[in-house]
Amino acid sequence: MARINVLLLILVIACALGVVTSQYKARKLFVELQQEKDRAQQMDVEWGQLQLEQGTLAMPARVEKLAGNQLQMQMPQSGQIRYVRIDSGMVVRP
Repeated sequence: MARINVLLLILVIACALGVVTSQYKARKLFVELQQEKDRAQQMDVEWGQLQLEQGTLAMPARVEKLAGNQLQMQMPQSGQIRYVRIDSGMVVRP
């Protein structure tokens, strides 16, 4: 009878250690999950900021201003414009 009690005590201790270990792992995984959710939210905010910045940088008025100021580009005169029409693979110039 004493052997059975000792064996049962060992089993109870082993089960208790298993429960403690599994709870520790579950808490550790939950903390990691929360950190990844926070990281995903930060990335969403950064993505929104980058989209806003891209929209601002690509505005036609800004591009035209930079082309004129930094690259000394200007709109062509009406006589300098050539139209190209493609009909069935053939290029025709007026």
